[in-house]
Amino acid sequence: MARVLAHHEVQAEGARPGRNALLLHGILGSQMNLRSFARRLVDAYPQWRIVLPDLRAHGDSPTLAPLHTVEACATDLRELAQSLGLEPELICGHSFGGKVALAYAAAAPSGLRQVWVLDAPPGRRVRERSDALEQSAADVVAALRQVPVPVKSRKDLIDRLLALGLSRPIALWMTTNLTGGEEGFRWKFDLDAVEQMLGSYLTTDLWSVLERPPAGVRIDLVRAERSAGWQPEDIERLGRLEQSGQVRLHLLRNAGHWVHVDNPDGLFELLAHSFATAA
Repeated sequence: MARVLAHHEVQAEGARPGRNALLLHGILGSQMNLRSFARRLVDAYPQWRIVLPDLRAHGDSPTLAPLHTVEACATDLRELAQSLGLEPELICGHSFGGKVALAYAAAAPSGLRQVWVLDAPPGRRVRERSDALEQSAADVVAALRQVPVPVKSRKDLIDRLLALGLSRPIALWMTTNLTGGEEGFRWKFDLDAVEQMLGSYLTTDLWSVLERPPAGVRIDLVRAERSAGWQPEDIERLGRLEQSGQVRLHLLRNAGHWVHVDNPDGLFELLAHSFATAA
């Protein structure tokens, strides 16, 4: 039986787009996080349709069968594209979604020409580092484990998360992952599956995709200037791989990990070339 991911399609009003892209959210997110940015892209480039999926165990998508890994998410996307009768030319993913995009590209699906990886180093990581500028997904999951659900209200959730040391922006963001019921609010996501996916993100090494990109596929990576996740050796290694002509690393200034929120104009300018390029 095919995997069924909830998804939303964005296209310019009155347009008949002939080109298709996938835009992927990160861990603990949903397609809602990227709708405004996707709308901006298709309004500027109406020849494109952007499909925004909820990754497994996130948003309105089902948890699906384990194992809950980066590769399983990539398989979900290939099956979603097949069910929609689409051959996406471009896939773009943020954070966890960036590694999923690389894993999707590794299978060299027909029609794929461009991959964008937004602030997701491609190698293994011992643990996400947290500093004053950025709270890691691991920190957030640990806090969520301490919140009994259902919660009475969104304000109750915010207060609990602030007391556990999360920042107010993160606490406010978590309220977008609530769904209401008679007993109160529960998570939309499956926290057990999400924690497994985070573990897969930290232990999955996708340097091989960059060292041997599929024929005809260009891979662009974006490093946020204030992101805590990049190591000097990552940057040096990508600099060497740029000589292939298929891989390129971009620095997005004035941005932390949440690139589409911190500097949407700069991110739009980076991606614009790929969307403007003729088929």
